[in-house]
Amino acid sequence: MKFSDSTSAHANKDLPIPRNLNESAAFKQLESLIGLEEVKKTLAELTAFSLVQKKREAQQLKTGPVVMHMVFKGNPGTGKTTVARLLGQVLNELDILSKGHLLEVERADLVGEYIGHTAQKTREMIKQSLGGIMFVDEAYTLSQGGEKDFGREAIATIVKGMEDQRNNLLVVLAGYSSEMNRFIASNPGLKSRFPMHIEFPDYNDEELFRIALQMYEERDYQLSHRCRWKLKQHLGEFARSRHPYSGNARYVRNLVEKSIRWQALRIVDKENYSRKDLIIIEDMDLPGMEQV
Repeated sequence: MKFSDSTSAHANKDLPIPRNLNESAAFKQLESLIGLEEVKKTLAELTAFSLVQKKREAQQLKTGPVVMHMVFKGNPGTGKTTVARLLGQVLNELDILSKGHLLEVERADLVGEYIGHTAQKTREMIKQSLGGIMFVDEAYTLSQGGEKDFGREAIATIVKGMEDQRNNLLVVLAGYSSEMNRFIASNPGLKSRFPMHIEFPDYNDEELFRIALQMYEERDYQLSHRCRWKLKQHLGEFARSRHPYSGNARYVRNLVEKSIRWQALRIVDKENYSRKDLIIIEDMDLPGMEQV
């Protein structure tokens, strides 16, 4: 994971988890996610800092500004939306956000077609996000339309909303790493307002395999030994040959769901079903890379 200038790696890699977080059901879900270890540590640091500032304020001690707006950078399927959703729930359980919900928005939700329309649409999205997180996906598209594009007006309206609702709104800008770096660099005012830059790396082959097994288990399916071997080989090849837009965990989910449909086709005409028939995914049920 790469840290922004305002965030440095802690010298102790095994950070203690605050008791408040251990008691959080949402944080336990976050901890259970495959991989993303540096992401989890950074969010634990941020949440612990926010809690301590609240305790210092209660004791009338000086407090540092709690600026929680973030930039999530990474390829599709690396967990950005899932982490943001769980983060909102964590912050709600800790009374840092009043609702903790996640509102996903993109350019079409923010940018209007005529003068004044963009500010109106963007303010409505901010209003719906209050008490939670406004997650702006592919945020870099807001600056790609040229000088006369209304996307710039959306950015300005978001920034104003962040100032006006600083204690009741968290904004996360998300997108591909290179595009988000250019986007932040193109608007000097954004860098200071979004001090937390969190990289979501691609999953390696072992993590993809564990994600797949977790998905099958959640759906009450099991893999035969031959299928487990075939799946491991499949995901190893995928990890070696994938391109940035290949999907990561989304690809795995599509693979899992297609194999379940193929299993259904294989057994649907059986006259008598055993429990094993309904549970086991065989190697013949696993599609090839070109079929996912």
